[in-house]
Amino acid sequence: MKIQRHTDLEVYKKAQNAAMEIFQASREFPKEETYSLTDQIRRSSRSVCANVAEAWRKRRYKAAFVAKLSDAESEAAETQVWLEFAVKCSYLNRDSGTPIYQTYEEILRMLVAMINTPDSWIISSS
Repeated sequence: MKIQRHTDLEVYKKAQNAAMEIFQASREFPKEETYSLTDQIRRSSRSVCANVAEAWRKRRYKAAFVAKLSDAESEAAETQVWLEFAVKCSYLNRDSGTPIYQTYEEILRMLVAMINTPDSWIISSS
């Protein structure tokens, strides 16, 4: 399948699905976490998707493309940190948190692969 838009990217699809899982799970977090853990984990998980979309639109410029993918990578790692806190605070049970965490491991691998091979994604000016 030819990739025509960011929504066709497997990494985007995985990140979007994971962000929605986090949204659903975080609805059960305590009210006192609304402006801290809940907001942070939702924001970082959604930011992975947003940065992938931005990277896709910046692929005429290698440095900008890689920079946005790097931002997505950072946000994915941050999301993993918040997942760890959610489990350690018993807001999310380990059986629910582990598969989401592992999904972010896959997302990170995919992003790093794209970062390491930008020329295969860049739109050539010729």
